[in-house]
Amino acid sequence: MISPRATLWRLPQRPSRAARPAPLLSSPLLCLLALVLAIAALAPAAAWAQSLPGVVSKPAPGGGQIWSLPVQTLVLLTSLSFLPAAMLMMTGFTRIIIVLGLLRNALGTATSPPNQVLVGLSLFLTFFVMSPVFDRVYNDAYKPLSENKLSLEAAAAKAAEPLKAFMLRQTREKDLAMFAQMAKAPDMQGPEEVPLSILVPAFVTSELKTAFQIGFTIFIPFLIIDLVVASVLMAMGMMMVPPATISLPFKLMLFVLVDGWQLLLGSLAQSFMS
Repeated sequence: MISPRATLWRLPQRPSRAARPAPLLSSPLLCLLALVLAIAALAPAAAWAQSLPGVVSKPAPGGGQIWSLPVQTLVLLTSLSFLPAAMLMMTGFTRIIIVLGLLRNALGTATSPPNQVLVGLSLFLTFFVMSPVFDRVYNDAYKPLSENKLSLEAAAAKAAEPLKAFMLRQTREKDLAMFAQMAKAPDMQGPEEVPLSILVPAFVTSELKTAFQIGFTIFIPFLIIDLVVASVLMAMGMMMVPPATISLPFKLMLFVLVDGWQLLLGSLAQSFMS
């Protein structure tokens, strides 16, 4: 669970343009590229994909050509549609989007912030949290691969290492043991031996539990406000007035007074770094 304590910090003085180092990841596109390399380690499809045939043409009996697509290539192209979901499941996006959604429900604002804002905020906060992992993937896997110093299989294995380390830090041992037992996996001597087929579902399960624990903590102060407002309205005989309508301004005022966005987003980011 995250701590409700805000952290005070001071922005460092920005260096001059000449002394400022060039960023490793100049755009989010490189982050996605680096992450796609890590997804390739989910299965031994890297070597298999290199030998996949493309569109095949055969002469027709009456003349002309018959064009066909092999089943292997069709399966690979279809599996590409699952890559965005796989990438999000291996990052902190799940915890962040669930916590923000529960915050919106606790405030009682059904459509504010809208879904597009919540998803965009979750994506950018995910990039911020995962930036050390992306930097390692870029330096250890993508950069040597682009310079032809590593093969695709070796780059995929290198890219999987920082992702596995990140997921292992956030995964509970109980969840990991449950999936390892169900998969009947042999005894593993170290974290580097945990396969992604076991680690990813255990990581997602732990993230869901953590997100709901944080959501429970968020709900408590707003639930108290709802109970107080409902009791006051009942005592005044105003039973036909919806308590949610009266309590909404008070919940918004409380959230603004405690600087809720800074407290929540800062604590969410720190929960991945602890």
